[in-house]
Amino acid sequence: INAEYGDLWEAACRAAEQIQRMTAAALGGNAYQHASEPRAVQARQMYRTPNNDPVHANIMWDRRVVRGNTYAAQIITTADPAEVTKLKPQRETMDTDAHEFRVPTPEPVQGRSHIDIQTDAYLEELSDKVPELNVETQTDEFLDRPASPLFVPIKTGVDAGTQILEGDLFDFELEVEPILDVLVGKTLEQSMMEVMEEEELAELRAHQEEFVQLRNAELAETQRMEEAERRKFEEKERRVAEERERVEREKVLKEKISAAAFAKNYMGGIESSVLDRLSKMAYFYDPVEREIEIEFMPWIAELASEKHATQMVAMQVADGTVDGALEAGIKVYEAAHAAAVDPVEEEEEETETESEAQTDAA
Repeated sequence: INAEYGDLWEAACRAAEQIQRMTAAALGGNAYQHASEPRAVQARQMYRTPNNDPVHANIMWDRRVVRGNTYAAQIITTADPAEVTKLKPQRETMDTDAHEFRVPTPEPVQGRSHIDIQTDAYLEELSDKVPELNVETQTDEFLDRPASPLFVPIKTGVDAGTQILEGDLFDFELEVEPILDVLVGKTLEQSMMEVMEEEELAELRAHQEEFVQLRNAELAETQRMEEAERRKFEEKERRVAEERERVEREKVLKEKISAAAFAKNYMGGIESSVLDRLSKMAYFYDPVEREIEIEFMPWIAELASEKHATQMVAMQVADGTVDGALEAGIKVYEAAHAAAVDPVEEEEEETETESEAQTDAA
């Protein structure tokens, strides 16, 4: 047996080496082949489309279910269920027919009343109080519960016996070979799968590390390029701003120069004309002459006016005095010579008096 196990082990090892070489050769070339071109999985709905038709949970709602006698001819109609219900025969008897009719008790006569009594063969005392009774008893000493006996089912059937000799059922040396083949094959296959999985994981890990390094390098390069582009953009914006400021300053300077030249050309002959006009409008004057005109001459004119007014008042007073004296003398004269003067003379005198008065007034 040991020699056979050794041969089997050597055969299993050779088979494992051959499988490993075949696997390595397959992985070295085209490892996978497809009978058709790979395609994406078609989108599929997760749930079925709900049916809008009403669904009855009770099977008796289905008109296809036969009710009553199954031997009679069934006529399936498409009419309205309400119409079908109307066509069904109605019950002629009422539900009360199923119960036994009982004659009611007549009403009691005057002065009496109906009461409930016991009509049983044995009477029972009725009471609201629950009957109570005291009873004494003596229990034995507490004993342990015995162990439950094992359940032994009742034997059924007939007992029979047979004799099995060695080698009748199976030969161990012959039957163990497929079991060993399966065990060894499964063990080698599992070990091979584990080794291949470890190698694949190692390759994936190395590939991932390489990818991470490459991604970090690309990320660093991208950041460097972005930083360079940002610096270029900032430099460009700064220079554009400086150029705009320079252009703006030049524009302002040109406008100032143009304004100064225009002002110089415009103001060249205006100074003399303004001075002449101001001189004509008496903005430029001699202070002594101006003082004489403003202060002295008005004072002289005011003083002369006051003196003239005083003289006029004095002359008016004198004229009034003279006129009063003349009028008084005339009245006295007229009163003295009123009788001797003719009317004609009186008229002449009055005319003379009026002419004199007018002369004096003038």
